[in-house]
Amino acid sequence: MPQQQKNTIQRATLMFPLALVLFEFAVYIGNDLVQPAMLAVTQDFGVSSAWAASSMSFYLLGGACVAWLLGPLSDRLGRKKVLLGGVAFFTLTCLLILLTQNIESFLVLRFFQGFGLSVISAVGYAAIQENFAERDAIKVMALMANVSLLAPLLGPVLGAFMIEHVSWHWGFIGIALLAFLSWFGLKAKMPENQQRIPKPPFRDVWDDFKQVFQNTRFLGLTLALPLLSMPLMLWIALSPVMLVEELGFSSLQYGLAQFPVLGGLILGNLVLMKVIDRLPLGKTVLIGLPLMLLGSVLIVLGAIWQSYFVWCLVIGMSLISFGEGMSFSVLYRFALMSSEVSKGTVAASVSMLLMLCFFIVIELVRVLYMRFDIWAYSLACLVLITLWFSLPRMMLKQVMQERVAAGQF
Repeated sequence: MPQQQKNTIQRATLMFPLALVLFEFAVYIGNDLVQPAMLAVTQDFGVSSAWAASSMSFYLLGGACVAWLLGPLSDRLGRKKVLLGGVAFFTLTCLLILLTQNIESFLVLRFFQGFGLSVISAVGYAAIQENFAERDAIKVMALMANVSLLAPLLGPVLGAFMIEHVSWHWGFIGIALLAFLSWFGLKAKMPENQQRIPKPPFRDVWDDFKQVFQNTRFLGLTLALPLLSMPLMLWIALSPVMLVEELGFSSLQYGLAQFPVLGGLILGNLVLMKVIDRLPLGKTVLIGLPLMLLGSVLIVLGAIWQSYFVWCLVIGMSLISFGEGMSFSVLYRFALMSSEVSKGTVAASVSMLLMLCFFIVIELVRVLYMRFDIWAYSLACLVLITLWFSLPRMMLKQVMQERVAAGQF
């Protein structure tokens, strides 16, 4: 099969990633704006605030459940067709949720909205990796991450504003508008596949997934992704309850508390983009993960000395997010390239494992939090990051050694 020519980072080639990141921003703010507004949603539906975290977990579950289809489908029909269809579907579900009358139907629509996560991870990210050279693809991913991080930075503030001044319904209207605009950008700027891919029978999809999931290296590198990104996901899911209900933060204080945490993620991505051409690929991960471990230890220390908990929590989460910014894009690239199966199927496999782990851990920690309070959150962060230093670290070291032996920097 002929190799597709790889693009370098130029103004013209960046138009497609910028159109994609507008949709990514819409999908992410579909979580980050909605989560702080969930206290108002649960009040409107007359249910306990404990349902607030379920909005996020069902969103992630939706992403996990459809990735198996979107990735292989994009291998056969083309990335662009599947991506445009996914953006249109996400826009529609954001409008339909305005009609919900109870928490059950609300969560069903949140599940369907979660399909947008797989549209990005199983289709959009695969297209980025295919259209750009190795280090340029990592830089583009880091650049996209920084732009999309405006969502968790602005989301809590806008969510707080909605709680105090307008209905939460307006949030979904704004999200639908952003997704609608991104559809036009993607239609105009996303390149078509430069190589014709045959359309094998659907039964081959099962064989492809079987081959991917039997790959030990793929499993080790892919499971590294939720271990390092889960603490920040738990922060987004539980910080409204933890900071506002438990610690008595105002809506504005809650929004401001997000800035150092998510600013750390932005800074980590900027550092990655700055040093990636100077260091062996993977070295930034080995620098970032010890910082994440230090941050998780600080959070546990804050749980022990609770008079310092807020300071330890914010500083610890800032270190964790900084380390994640230095690490995630590199590990994603290694995971995607760990199998020779078509990249849509591999990206779908990554997405399924990632979203499924997110759903299980968020729901588990949510239940534990109701009983053990901040100790559940603190220890969950420490355990997740500590686990990374087992099989995932070993797999990363093996990949780096093989790259050295092959003369790759």
